[in-house]
Amino acid sequence: MVSSTTSNASSNRPIVLGIDFGTSNTAAAYIDASGALQVIQLDGAKAEMPTALFFDTENHQVLFGSQAMQAYLAGTEGRLLRSLKSLLGSALMNEYTAVGERSLRYFDIVVLFFKELKRRCEAQAGHPFHHVVLGRPVHFVDDSAERDALAQDTLGQAAQEAGFTHIRYQLEPIAAALDYGQRISTDTTVLVVDIGGGTSDFTVMRLHAGQSSESAHVLATTGVHIGGTDFDRLLDLATVMPHLGYKHVGTGGRIVPSSVFFDLSTWHLIHQAYTRKALHFAKELWTDYSDQTLHHRLMTALECQYGHRMLASVEAAKIACSISGQPSAVDLAYLDATLPTTRIDAPGMEEALHASLQQVVQCAQQCISAAGLQAVDVVYLTGGSSALRTLITTLRQAMPQATLVEGNRFGGVAAGLAWQGVRP
Repeated sequence: MVSSTTSNASSNRPIVLGIDFGTSNTAAAYIDASGALQVIQLDGAKAEMPTALFFDTENHQVLFGSQAMQAYLAGTEGRLLRSLKSLLGSALMNEYTAVGERSLRYFDIVVLFFKELKRRCEAQAGHPFHHVVLGRPVHFVDDSAERDALAQDTLGQAAQEAGFTHIRYQLEPIAAALDYGQRISTDTTVLVVDIGGGTSDFTVMRLHAGQSSESAHVLATTGVHIGGTDFDRLLDLATVMPHLGYKHVGTGGRIVPSSVFFDLSTWHLIHQAYTRKALHFAKELWTDYSDQTLHHRLMTALECQYGHRMLASVEAAKIACSISGQPSAVDLAYLDATLPTTRIDAPGMEEALHASLQQVVQCAQQCISAAGLQAVDVVYLTGGSSALRTLITTLRQAMPQATLVEGNRFGGVAAGLAWQGVRP
């Protein structure tokens, strides 16, 4: 068993857990008493754990991670919550939501997730964790310093409620750079591109080979509130929602109101589409449709609460297309068996995501300019959404002089936060 009071044999530093609490996935790691990196396997054999909870009302239990997703997709009665990080800094965090026969604040649900996360980390490490370094995006909220500070404070409060007593923070792209710095053999100027579920964050750092992470020098950081869940939303709106009436020109030549489609395509807003008021609004839309088949599909999606399932189908097709480069089918048979096969392909993905990807790349270029540089040696990709092929292509075109390195998409930030934990 590793001692919880020392980080190496010659110091009295505490063992510090690094937690990358992500919009889509969460990861954790620490530096053990011998100075070696230990990555926690949070979800079975996987280091990354979907940031998801499922309140199973059939069996009266709360499930986490992949078990939560599997229970929901299997049709178990209950309530799925994802993308809770997106609520940090908003008034929704203190609002109550129905989970089975009780109501909980969204903040209390985040605390539940942190408690389970801490329990899993301690069970694997064999000792308690009291000290933690939490990753945070460059901007939780764009253009509001007050809400950004509130988001970090809320994150820290959730960790404290879960039992952590000493809490520090580090920007996620800086953490990723610290992890990358452990493997370089020459002095390097690196742009870290951290594309997460909710944000895209960038940092330019000067890393020195053969020296400790303390020598890493931050030159600039930038960030924009665009990430993988935004890509899912845009692809859902482009490929699935038209089958339910999105952009449908109905009676009188008017386009069907779009608010219900935006809610159904946004992970943390899907449940709002199932409220009594929202369902009544959707039912009344039938007079706006010239094609009632589309309205019937919309009501099926709402009444059967298929929102998460549809979005998960889009996410799976996005990932498959990004990996293979080939068109990937979006499974919608459960919605309507008569629907023609819907596919996501590379050209369609480029068209749907073009404007957002341009914003991401522009923010990356601004980071290089803010560092006082014309170019960098390396562009280091991390974050779950960094594997998006159209993003990689866009970055290569924008920065042809840099070597592009694909890092540990899910574990790089957590590893860097662990290294941050042993820094003074």
